[in-house]
Amino acid sequence: MAKAQLSSDRFHLQGIYACPLCRHGQISAMPLMETFSCNFCHHIFTTNFEQQVLKIADSQLPLAWRWNGKNWKGVQREGTELGWSYLGIGIIFVVLPTAIIATGSYLFPPLPGSPLSWLPLWWTILTFLAHLFCLIWLIVEYYQFPIFLYFRALRRRFFARWHAN
Repeated sequence: MAKAQLSSDRFHLQGIYACPLCRHGQISAMPLMETFSCNFCHHIFTTNFEQQVLKIADSQLPLAWRWNGKNWKGVQREGTELGWSYLGIGIIFVVLPTAIIATGSYLFPPLPGSPLSWLPLWWTILTFLAHLFCLIWLIVEYYQFPIFLYFRALRRRFFARWHAN
């Protein structure tokens, strides 16, 4: 047991690791603190060395990762599992409102040549895209992929290079 704790593949305070959030920078211990920070996205992380877990401290998202000796793996939230029923509900959430709008525009079509004859088709497409966006947003939140934080870090890197030139 003591030998495993001294192994170099354990997560410890003196190490430098790839940032699990932006995947571009490196995290290292902050001086005089037991927290880590990334040199690219500048986020602060709290640690639990006994469980080998890293949690983001400066975000409202409850993101956490576990060190497996080589890289970070996302920690699933306890007590939540996705099943086939959630997939069915997600498909119904996207298809049913779109079908209702499409059926209404099929049964009551606009007059040919009217100025707003394009509206039912666009409304149907907009309904589909809006509900699909909601479903994708929920999936991204569940699997803890911080897409906006990732794009913000890329924007910082781009502007840092642009201002340096």
